[in-house]
Amino acid sequence: MSGLALYFTELVEGKRESLGDRLLLGALKTVSHPYRHLLALRAFAYRQGLLRSYRLPRPVVSVGNIGLGGTGKTPTVAWIAGYLMSRGKRVAVLSRGYGGSAMGEPLIVSDGSSLLAAPEQCGDEPYLLAQQLPGLMVVIGSDRYRAGELALKELNPDIFILDDGYQHLRLKRDLNVLLLDAARPFATGYTLPAGMLREGKEAARRADLVLYTRSATPGVPDLFPELPSCWSDHRLTGVRPLSGGSLLGFQIFKGERVTAFSGIASPASFFKLLEGEGVTLAATLGLPDHVKYGAEEIDAVCRLKEASGSDSLITTAKDAVKLASCAGRLGPCYVAQLELDLLEGSALRQALDRFI
Repeated sequence: MSGLALYFTELVEGKRESLGDRLLLGALKTVSHPYRHLLALRAFAYRQGLLRSYRLPRPVVSVGNIGLGGTGKTPTVAWIAGYLMSRGKRVAVLSRGYGGSAMGEPLIVSDGSSLLAAPEQCGDEPYLLAQQLPGLMVVIGSDRYRAGELALKELNPDIFILDDGYQHLRLKRDLNVLLLDAARPFATGYTLPAGMLREGKEAARRADLVLYTRSATPGVPDLFPELPSCWSDHRLTGVRPLSGGSLLGFQIFKGERVTAFSGIASPASFFKLLEGEGVTLAATLGLPDHVKYGAEEIDAVCRLKEASGSDSLITTAKDAVKLASCAGRLGPCYVAQLELDLLEGSALRQALDRFI
């Protein structure tokens, strides 16, 4: 995590206690309240037709959250796509393509058989989805309706998944799935710029279904009993060498010291999962979400590995799509494989079965 991002996180979570920090947080809170009401007014305008929403002629399943990252959207999108594809559906994911140079005009990342864009163009998450799920079509664009039109013209999907779509109200959806972190569903309760929420928690009422992530116990919490709910956790299934190869178990790290690094929304959660698999972490390095790996970042990883006396490196699949050209320089480096573990998912399966 960058210094500025770390400072912001500590500030809004009340971990910065100097007089200047408290005054700054107070000022941010005075901005947060009108911003929250402005977002609620925007949602109301879409609901009343004052702002126009567009409908694609295929079902749309939206997956998103009301917080700033880290709830597991990508593994959830992958699970839903895999479920629908296993039942014979042609699935296209519509993503913004955040972090990619092509973010803006619609671009086909994958036609279901070939990757047609590099991660630098389309962003790490769309590329990862296309890479991990053969047969999945992926299209990016800041206007997801236009991206959907391109997909219809060129790819003819049966169903769309709107990735990170909870706030993209310009596109109508047939199923609105809201992800909430079971441990901290609403963080501190404040919206930006005084908290980690994109919208106020009242926005959760727009959901058709709530999926609690990072939940160790199915049924806990259940903040919206009037809505269908599911519970899930994330689990690591093993590692693959960055240079390519078969899936390996975590026992290969027995007796070794490992440096873990990652540029995702919540690196600490990734490091905790590794420790849960018995990996001895000699050092960790959290980088900014969607980090672009250049010489500076690679140097930092290599220096940390050497200073900690580590035998090897381990990172996430999201990071790995941007590291292919660096494999030789990093030395032994492994990519952890993460998937959604649906602890109680009958409501989600029933909702998806309507489109099969």
